[in-house]
Amino acid sequence: MDTPVETMDKLIPKKKGLQKKHFGYLAIGIAIVVLIYMAFFSDRTSTYKVEKDKLIIETITEDQFNDYITIPGTVEPITIIFLDAQEGGRVEEKLIEEGSMVKKGDIILRLSNPDLHLNILDSEAQLAEKENFLRNTQINMEQQRLQIKRELVNLKYEIERKERNYQQNNTLIKDNLISKEEFIRSKEDLDMAKQSRVLFLERQKQDSIFYSININTMITNLDNMRKNLQLVRQRADNLNVRAPVDGQLGLLVPEIGQSIQRGSNMGQINVLTSYKVKAQIDEHYIDRVRTQLTATLERQGSEFNLLVRRVYPEVRNGTFEIDMTFRDSMPDNIRTGQTYYISLQLGQPKVSVLVPIGGFFQETGGQWIFVLDPTESFAFRRNISIGRKNPKYYEVLEGLQPGEKVIVSGYETFGKNEKLILKKSK
Repeated sequence: MDTPVETMDKLIPKKKGLQKKHFGYLAIGIAIVVLIYMAFFSDRTSTYKVEKDKLIIETITEDQFNDYITIPGTVEPITIIFLDAQEGGRVEEKLIEEGSMVKKGDIILRLSNPDLHLNILDSEAQLAEKENFLRNTQINMEQQRLQIKRELVNLKYEIERKERNYQQNNTLIKDNLISKEEFIRSKEDLDMAKQSRVLFLERQKQDSIFYSININTMITNLDNMRKNLQLVRQRADNLNVRAPVDGQLGLLVPEIGQSIQRGSNMGQINVLTSYKVKAQIDEHYIDRVRTQLTATLERQGSEFNLLVRRVYPEVRNGTFEIDMTFRDSMPDNIRTGQTYYISLQLGQPKVSVLVPIGGFFQETGGQWIFVLDPTESFAFRRNISIGRKNPKYYEVLEGLQPGEKVIVSGYETFGKNEKLILKKSK
């Protein structure tokens, strides 16, 4: 019987040093470290390289902020009187040309209107007819009055006669010298004569009242006709277009031979005792502009003060109008149509942090800006808040400090990058 042979496993010694599998672990570890670094420590801000010399860089300051805007204003006469045709007609003659100085009452144009002259003749004829009718009525009334007076005189003497006859018959009837019928008839004749007189007196009273009212009515009508004729004659006088005030004839539309309708505008007269300045302002300021605001303009090295007198509420094409008048003195040789650049004060001066006006606002709306780091090698985007503006500065409410430098030129090419690398031009 065979005896089993006892065997033993042989130990293989471990290899020292890096093996292939270790390189895989090492690579994974390095990758993890890189990812952790990129996630927590690396700068992932989007950047954009730009040549520093092509930028406009300004320093933030703290100074007095003057709340004003600069606007162009046009000089106009203090008052413009429009020449409207009070009467229509054909232009026959122009006595004064545009730009000439006129005095009140000077004839500027002569018009003709044949129909108006016919109206005058017709009114005169009607007035003459009414006057004749009034005279005839007055004559008739006087004749009626005299007739009644004559009748009353006759009745007076007739009553006296019949009174005597009645008294005589009253005596005779007592002695039976006359018949009773004759006595009664004499009494009736007397009573009838007395009643006739009463009626004539009543008629006289009523006729007097009637004729008085009639005459007064006719006189009133005649007065109205005379006034109407006077007005028609004034209309004829209005065919001579006169200057209503002293001033300068600034505009004259009609030409010789042109027909002008009543009420049509024919031109204007500029009153040159003083001047005003009319300006157009962006509608953005409509809630801030009001009357009594002050303004200044510079002319020939001197400063002149103005006052806002009127604000027109209508907004047209994104602007509204204001009128300003000079508070004291005016520039020498001021002329209608001249244009001045005026500083309109919107509020009181205030010490504020200021950033100069620049193209950056078009892209940012004043909500952010690029601020340079102390080395001026980089610029970072920073949120800010901007308040009021004037022609030179924006008022910074928050986000910037005096002494910091910012880029105020346009941001059109920067895209959405949050960091700018400033490099020198080659």
